[in-house]
This record gives sequence, C-alpha cells and structure tokens, in this order.
Amino acid sequence: MDSVYEETPFVVPNSSSARSPKGHARDVHILSAAFLLVFLAYGAVQNLESTLDSENDLGTTSLGILYVSFTVCSMFASPVVRSMGSKRALVVGTTGYWLFIAANLKPKWYTMFPASVYLGFTASIIWVGQGTYLTSTARSHAKDCNLHEGTIIGNFNGEFWGIYASNSVVGNLVSLLLLGESEGATTGTTLLFIVFLCIMTLGTILMCFLHKRDGSEGREEGPSSFVSSLTSVSKAIVAPLSDARLLLIIPLFAYSGLQQAFVWAEFTKEIVKPALGESGVAGIMVVYGAFDAVCSLVAGRITSNLSSVTLIVAGGSFAQAAILIWILVKYSATRGVLGMIYPALMAVALGIGDGVFNTQIYAMIGMLFENDMEGAFAQLKLWQSGSTAVVFFLTPYISLHAMATVIISALCVAVLSFLFLTLRVERVFSRSVSTS
Repeated sequence: MDSVYEETPFVVPNSSSARSPKGHARDVHILSAAFLLVFLAYGAVQNLESTLDSENDLGTTSLGILYVSFTVCSMFASPVVRSMGSKRALVVGTTGYWLFIAANLKPKWYTMFPASVYLGFTASIIWVGQGTYLTSTARSHAKDCNLHEGTIIGNFNGEFWGIYASNSVVGNLVSLLLLGESEGATTGTTLLFIVFLCIMTLGTILMCFLHKRDGSEGREEGPSSFVSSLTSVSKAIVAPLSDARLLLIIPLFAYSGLQQAFVWAEFTKEIVKPALGESGVAGIMVVYGAFDAVCSLVAGRITSNLSSVTLIVAGGSFAQAAILIWILVKYSATRGVLGMIYPALMAVALGIGDGVFNTQIYAMIGMLFENDMEGAFAQLKLWQSGSTAVVFFLTPYISLHAMATVIISALCVAVLSFLFLTLRVERVFSRSVSTS
C-alpha cells in the first residue's frame, strides 16, 4: 500500500491553462437553473414511482433497471464525455430524463424498461459532464480573479447543489398541488407528467446557453478517435483504482447513493406513506428538499480545504446516523400530530446529510483529482448508482429495520475510510512543509 501512496501524490498541483474571463459566475447560474428545471420534474416523478406504478412493482423495478444501467454506463462515461465535451454531454444527457417521464404517460413494461435503460446512459454522461464543467469553471474563476481555488470550488458547488436541491421543494409542491385533490387519479397524474415535460424542455433549452469552457471541450475528437477511446475503456475503469486516495473515498461514494435511495424507496414508502398517505409524500419531500438546499448553500460557503470538508462531513454523518438509530431502536408508525412531526424531523436530518455529502464529495474531487476529473466523477457515479440499484432491488424483499442496519453499517465504513484519507493527506502536507 505504501508504494501506491508514493507513486500517486495526494494533492495535485494546479496546471490549468490561463484563460480570459468568460462570465464564470454566469455559467454557474445557468447550469444550476437548468438542472433545477430538469430535476424538479424528474425528482418528483421518481419519488412517486413506487406509489403510482404499484402494479407488479413496475415503478420500483424500473428504477432498479435504471440504476443498473447507470452503473454499467458509468464505466464508459469518462471517455464519452472527454470525446463529446462536457457541454454537449450536458445537453444530450437531458434527453433520457425527458423520455423517462414521457414513458410514465403509458406506464407499461415495454415503455418503462427501455426508457430506464436509456436514462441510465444519459444520466451517466450528464453527471460526469456536470462535475467536470463545474470544477473547470471554478478553477478558471479562481485563476482569473487570483482567489483561493478550494474556496471557489466550495462556493460554486454550494450554489449549484443549493439550487439543485430546491428541485425537491418546487417539484413536490407541484405534485402536491396537482395530486392533492385527486389522489391517484389518472387525469391528475397525466396532467402532472405533461407539466413536467414542458418544464424539462425549458431546462434543456437553457443548457444550450452555456459556454464551452473546460479542457475537455478542446479535446473534441473525430469518429475514429472516439472508437479508439471506447476500446480503451477498461483502462479508464481500472487506472483510477490504482490511486489510493480514490480507493479510500469509494465507501463514501457508495454511501451517498445508499442514503439517497433509502429516502426515495424506503423512507417515502415505509414511513411517510403509512402516516400521511400518498399526497403526504410530496409534502414531506418538500421539507427534505428545503433543508437539503439550505444545507448545500451553507456547506458550500464554509468549504475551503480538506480540513473543513472533514468537519462538515462529520456533521452530516452524525445527523443521518441519529435518524437511522432512531428507526432501529425506537421508531414505530403512528398517526395524528406525531405522525406528521416524526417524518418531518427525519426529513430535516436526512436532507441536511444529503446536502453535506453532495457538496463535500464534489468539492473533494475537485481538490484532489485535477488531472483526471472525468475519471473521478465517473467512479463517483459508478459507485453511487450501483449502491442505489442495490437498494431498489432489495426493497421488496427486506424489512425497513434490515435496510436501516445495512445503511448505518455502510456509513460507519465510509466515515472511517474517509478519516483515514484525511489523515494521510495532512501527513503529506506536513512533510512537504517541513522539507520546504
């Protein structure tokens, strides 16, 4: 293991080329707003899948297929995004979300399953493209304005994830408005999906106004070199795994997917719906999204280096651990006032944790993996989507308590591994300072 640490420096020096200012903040605003529009539609539909498409578990199975496809396609995402350029990957990536919502207008296996497979591919490239684009923009802004790079990466990630997380608030309010008076009615859900398709189309159009600005945009390749990139995909998958830093944060990548899937599949179905009904799912997810958004903005603002990331991650881990222990030890379904308060309190803590993990994982990748951002973000999505798929496939077969046990065990492993990484990084910094 020591040889790996010696071969791979823990902190890569900044090697970005000089660029003239091109409205870096403008592009972050556009990117954030476009993702808000796309994902307020998709996120609300995903939250309702397990309840709206209950026949033969069609909704849950579709989500499981989606995340298996997402996992497999994440292996190819790095060379695909590198070849397409991150802006083009962002625009093309929205098409899968549009098709998935359109498939919900006629929710049958022959519409949902192919749409889920295609969405898995487009999701892999849109998220790798997003991470690459946002980090490149932050680096350019820091360089052009002579600002601390870690702080700008944290600030830009905080703005993006804060606005992105508010999709849960807006999307679920729309769902609550359209479904509240006609719970489960076909006309209400059809209208809901049509409204969401229109909103998502606006998000796709907005994405087209982004500048081409990161390193991958300058590496656009012809068809022959694209084929050549795909043939070397095994190298793109295996090479990042030789980096000890990446190995140590993979458990955190996986946990971030587990905790999100737990909210979407278990929390809404086993805790919220029995207490508040189907329309109550949207209301509680508004609470979840609001605290996710606020926490993302705050966490991004106070992020500056790896030490701050460590403290923030510890806080988010504690919030979610408290809820998981509550579910394991003392929680039981109830109605009335407590039936509203308990799910709301859980949504607050779970939203805080999600906001922490989203902002800090992306900021950490930006700080540590400058030389291969596409590869690092592809690994993030590979492990996130793989763990999410596991939850969706296990949900019909194991109890809430069993799932909570799995999640809290994964949290313990992730936190311990992450703390070991930060100790190694700090030791490298201390050595470099003492020898300089």
